[in-house]
Amino acid sequence: MISPVRPVCVVLHAAAACALGAALTACGAPHAPHSARPAPSATPAAPSRPPTLAPGASGLTPVFKNGPRKQGRTVALTFDADMTADQGARAAAGERFDNPELIATLRALKVRATVFMTGRWADEYPAQARSLGRDPLFEVANHSYSHYSFTGNCYGLPTVSEDRMRSDVERAYTAFRKAGVPNAMPYFRFPGGCYDRQALKALAATGVTAVQWDVVSGDAFATDADAVARQVLEGVRPGSVVVMHCTHSAAPATEQAVRRIVPELRKQGYRFVKVSELIGAARGRQ
Repeated sequence: MISPVRPVCVVLHAAAACALGAALTACGAPHAPHSARPAPSATPAAPSRPPTLAPGASGLTPVFKNGPRKQGRTVALTFDADMTADQGARAAAGERFDNPELIATLRALKVRATVFMTGRWADEYPAQARSLGRDPLFEVANHSYSHYSFTGNCYGLPTVSEDRMRSDVERAYTAFRKAGVPNAMPYFRFPGGCYDRQALKALAATGVTAVQWDVVSGDAFATDADAVARQVLEGVRPGSVVVMHCTHSAAPATEQAVRRIVPELRKQGYRFVKVSELIGAARGRQ
C-alpha cells in the first residue's frame, strides 16, 4: 500500500535505540562432498535483488505501510535501533541503546523480523550489527545515520536539512558496511515516522522504499508488557507491519511483550515474515 504524500508522525522515538543480539557463534560443519563443476558454458544465476516498490507520483520515493490483506495471515514485526548522533556521551556513561535479551528471545522463538538501524547505532555496536546482518532470521534496513527528523516538529528530534537528507541515508549504509553487515536492505524508515513531499523528493535518488507501519505497539518508554502486547494483538491484521523498539533503556518492556505476542499470533494462524516478503507480495499485485 502506498501512502498519500503527507506528513506522517506516530507516537514513537525519543532517544531510543534498538538493541541487538549477541554475536553469532561460528559453527563448523563437516565438509560436504564436492559437486560436479558446471560446464564451461554454464552461467551462474544472478543474485536476486530485494523487492522494492515503483516510484510514486512525480518520481517520489514510494511509501509502504502494509502488505496484502488477502494473501494469508502474515505479519512483520519490525524493531527500530535508533540511536541519535549526539547520544555518544550517554552511551559512554553506560546507557544501553541495545537489547541483546530481546534479540535472543526472537532467535529462541524463531521469529523472522526486520531491524531498522541507524548508522550511529551500528557504529556503537558493530559486533551486534554484524551478527544481525548475517543471521538469516533478520534483515537490516536503514533508519538514517543520525536519527534526526526529516521534517520540522517531529517529537522534539533535531532536524536534518534538505540538502543533507540523501547523504545522511547513504552515510548509514556506509556504517553498516563498516560494521560488517553484508546486504542491508533498500528500505528506509523515517525517524519518528515523520515525512513530507520534500523528504520523499530528497530521497528519490537513493532508490529506497520508505517503510511505515499500520500497527503501533506503544512500547516506547512503556513499562507494562501486557499493555504493549494487548495493543499489538488488537491491531494486527493480515499483512500488518508492527513498529517496535529494541532499546532496553527506552523500551524496557518489549522483550516480555514479544513473549506474549508471538505465541498468541501463532495460535491465531499468523506467520512471521520480514518486510521484504510483504513488499514482494505487494509488488506482485501492482
